[in-house]
Amino acid sequence: MPAALKNIFSDFLMLLFPEFCQACERTLATGEELVCTHCRLKLPYTNVHLQPPELNPLSVRFFGKVPMQHVLAYLYFNRAGRTQRLLHALKYRGVQEVGELLGSWYGHTLRESGYAQAFELIVPVPLHARKRRQRGYNQSDSFAMGLAAALDLPWSNQVLKRTQYTSSQTHKSRPERWENVAEVFQVISPGLIQNKKILLVDDVITTGATLEACGLTLLKAGCAEVNVCTIAAA
Repeated sequence: MPAALKNIFSDFLMLLFPEFCQACERTLATGEELVCTHCRLKLPYTNVHLQPPELNPLSVRFFGKVPMQHVLAYLYFNRAGRTQRLLHALKYRGVQEVGELLGSWYGHTLRESGYAQAFELIVPVPLHARKRRQRGYNQSDSFAMGLAAALDLPWSNQVLKRTQYTSSQTHKSRPERWENVAEVFQVISPGLIQNKKILLVDDVITTGATLEACGLTLLKAGCAEVNVCTIAAA
């Protein structure tokens, strides 16, 4: 099909079946993907990647608990805001492409800031097998794929396993969150992480209890260093 005819056909399909921005639900313009240009400009970027680790406000959540070299989050989480709507689409409406797109955007940002050599393997926080069956996928895998492609790094969801089904962390205090996840992760492929700088990824960082538990498990299994990267920071 000639390019001009293909473009006309694509525009015709968009008229019949318009795609909507996952952050504001407005109709996407030609060339926009999942998130409209206006929302992309208005997203609440943290820019913590521009700060030295010792001045990074997210790093404070791990002080005295687990050594983290870099603690990164792409966006701030605001209730009823754009970030929450994007995460809702990713986690509950099956739009896995949102995670991959945000991972790609943040990966390119990190690459431009010199982070491409800071990590050797990207590892997503796992879901329990039962939760994965219910949802059909792990939203952190999607984010990991986008980051990996942009940073030109390998990623694997065959490193960590969640061995126990735990209740939601949403309404728990920090001690309750830690107790809920303290011993539920296991490294199932220690050979993949030996002496490597790991970038541990998840959708949201709140108290950091889940990431702390995963980080300690990875360090005990022999990785050289743990770093954290999430889509959003609450």
